Amino acid sequence: MGSGRLYAAVAAGGFRRYATYRAATVAGVFTNTVFGVILVYTYLALWHEKPHLGGYDQAQAVTYVWLGQCLYATLAIQGGGAEKDLMERIRTGEIAVDLYRPADLQLWWLAGDVGRALFQMLGRGVVPFVFGAVFFPMALPTDVTPWAAFGVTLLLATVVSFALRYLAALSVFWLMDGMGVNQVLTVTGIFFSGMVLPLNAFPGTLGEVVRVLPWAAQIQMPADVLMGETDPLGAFAFQAAWAVALLAAGRLLQSAATRRVVVQGG
Repeated sequence: MGSGRLYAAVAAGGFRRYATYRAATVAGVFTNTVFGVILVYTYLALWHEKPHLGGYDQAQAVTYVWLGQCLYATLAIQGGGAEKDLMERIRTGEIAVDLYRPADLQLWWLAGDVGRALFQMLGRGVVPFVFGAVFFPMALPTDVTPWAAFGVTLLLATVVSFALRYLAALSVFWLMDGMGVNQVLTVTGIFFSGMVLPLNAFPGTLGEVVRVLPWAAQIQMPADVLMGETDPLGAFAFQAAWAVALLAAGRLLQSAATRRVVVQGG
């Protein structure tokens, strides 16, 4: 099997795996919709007191909320994607099987996570987003070009998200447990991605810092591209630069781990 077909099969397997959890998907749709409604009214109250906070009007703020709910599981903002399984396989020593496969370890897990992300987008993310568009005023483009650019940012955001979580998972080669790492992923994912508040609403130096961190590539960039608040080419460059840097760092850390670390249980 060619390498392209192999990783496509891995991605398809990741999609099918998450598609089997139907009850969890329904529960996730309900949860994201409820939290979306709560956040929308919170944002509306905040934007009523602070009009054009972060350069957004109320319709854009509402759009940001529903986009965040759509991408919450898609990008595994709090973790729970491929890194969860990878951490467990490192801890138990089953990673040795992965290392003996005639496939690239990083690309294997990336392909599986892309399949997971696609299902979470279609199965869990679309319904809350459509619900928001039906019942709340949203700033959505009518032209196809912003939607196409938005699609590119989603793909790049997925890669950046995976690369961050892959680096975190590899730390288990040394830590031997992923519990603390998962907690760090949760906190950094929620805060620095802009899940709670758009990063362009952060004040002063803090705002300048968080907007150049890799987490900004996950929600803030896709949202700004969709709503026409930033140049798509600049957003692509920002996301691609972080994707390449993080994947390269993951490759280096992977090489160090497999050369020097004894696999626990192996």
